[in-house]
Amino acid sequence: MAAMARSDLKTAPGNFFENFRLGQRMVHATPRTLTTGDAAVYTALYGSRFALQSSDAFARTLGHPHSPLDDFLVFHTIFGKTVPDISLNAIANLGYAEGRFLKPVYPGATLRAQSEVIGLKENSSRKTGVVTVRTEGFDESDACVLSYVRWVMVRMREPDTPIAEFHTPGLAPVVPSDTLVVSPDICLRDFDFAHSGSACCWDDYVAGEKIDHLDGVTVEEAEHMMATRLYQNTARVHFNQYTENQGRFGRRLVYGGHVISMARALSFNGLANAISILAINAGRHVNPLFAGDTVFAWSEVLDKAELRGREDCGALRLRLVATKNLSCEGFPDSESEGHDPQNVILDFDYWAMMPRR
Repeated sequence: MAAMARSDLKTAPGNFFENFRLGQRMVHATPRTLTTGDAAVYTALYGSRFALQSSDAFARTLGHPHSPLDDFLVFHTIFGKTVPDISLNAIANLGYAEGRFLKPVYPGATLRAQSEVIGLKENSSRKTGVVTVRTEGFDESDACVLSYVRWVMVRMREPDTPIAEFHTPGLAPVVPSDTLVVSPDICLRDFDFAHSGSACCWDDYVAGEKIDHLDGVTVEEAEHMMATRLYQNTARVHFNQYTENQGRFGRRLVYGGHVISMARALSFNGLANAISILAINAGRHVNPLFAGDTVFAWSEVLDKAELRGREDCGALRLRLVATKNLSCEGFPDSESEGHDPQNVILDFDYWAMMPRR
């Protein structure tokens, strides 16, 4: 059989580190209309029970026309748009900062994404480099619904290629609480604590307390790949066992966003009324996760903030930590050695909205 003809003009190998330039702007392909079907699949994958995203009737009591889509379904969808251009040749997605959720997204919305390269740093091996991008997601009315920064380690195709310019951007360690956005149409004054699943509100939490979410969920191979396909994330490390046999781990990696959503769903037990994500302050995937591993989670209250002009709700700054194959019972006290234990897979710092008494 004759060899198959190939053409770089027709296929897209993805960008390598030397292909990026500071200030480079990318409009990402394939806008995506999200539906109630996507919301149902997301619920089936993670079992999230937050009342706002589960019940149209509950959502209407707070001023929503119906249930908004889960904030992380929106985040992962926007993230997925960026993968072919930014992280198709990535070794690891390293971290997040300055994430702001700017507008509720409802079923029927069509999301698109664009990014700007704001940082480049070549690693000492000269085989990889770190690319930092700011990504914005827009709906069909061109309103920005989400903005965030992430940095990713990307392979170099030609290690000797000269790189024109390096820059490490300065990023805010925390999204200022006075910039958090809550729609003026939303009111939590008549919040139904019976149907939300918890009587605890913003007033009941104190900085420094730690909450073990108790439950664990084992990751199945089909589920994590289905979730990643739901977001149209095409990163090879999550799907291609043929190439991963020769990779660092010899196995497909679970998409880091899958871990975020699993941990967020687990956090319902203890934080049931943290109904909306307002901002991502920081986040990193500490160690890899594989199918067959079991995920647990705990949270620490880092701070509390009043929301400007609001008496019905406040913001909690939460540190969400996910672990694998190790129950979190007593785990929060095991960090004294000053390094991340190998069982930690996610360390995620975010602001959440919660009703006030």
